[in-house]
Amino acid sequence: MDAIVKNFPQVVESDRVLDRPSQKEAEDAVRVLLRWAGDDPQREGLLDTPARVAKAYRELFAGYDMNPEDVLGRTFEEVSGYDDIVLVRDIPFYSHCEHHMVPIIGKAHVGYLPNGRVLGLSKIGRVVEIFGRRLQTQEAMTAQIANAIDDSLRPRGVAVMIEAEHMCMAMRGVQQQGASTLTTTFTGAFKADPAEQVRFMTMVRSR
Repeated sequence: MDAIVKNFPQVVESDRVLDRPSQKEAEDAVRVLLRWAGDDPQREGLLDTPARVAKAYRELFAGYDMNPEDVLGRTFEEVSGYDDIVLVRDIPFYSHCEHHMVPIIGKAHVGYLPNGRVLGLSKIGRVVEIFGRRLQTQEAMTAQIANAIDDSLRPRGVAVMIEAEHMCMAMRGVQQQGASTLTTTFTGAFKADPAEQVRFMTMVRSR
């Protein structure tokens, strides 16, 4: 997937090039939704809302304009033989449910077993952000983070755990505030060896 410059009128999704609507079309769509919700987009408090929403969406869904391969492309080989778990835990993220377009708020824990190369630690957080700033399911996001690191770094294994609260459960439907969802993905040695999974989970939970 190629990185896309801001304001470019196309977006790439799953190897398909999609036409991106203009700023005016996006703002007009917000006005329609305001009317559908029962309010008047011409009243003073809402006059600038369509422009603000379009700008906010550019930021909230900026992950479509970013390529994880660009972030993960630079690695380091001077690791003095280190080959044990590298774990970055409690990475905060804000995403949006692809079913209702309401927030998903959570934390990601990402670990890997190096195979001669390591990533800059901030790159792991950036990968979480890239996939978080898209319309998502938590299951898909968990797998996407693991697969991106696995494909680019080729480590001996990757482990990803995500804990999140879904506003589609808290704000609507069953309205179960405080319920959290936990998902995991393991590749390589983590998938093959349950003891490595236990070690990862223990390190995530230890304080």
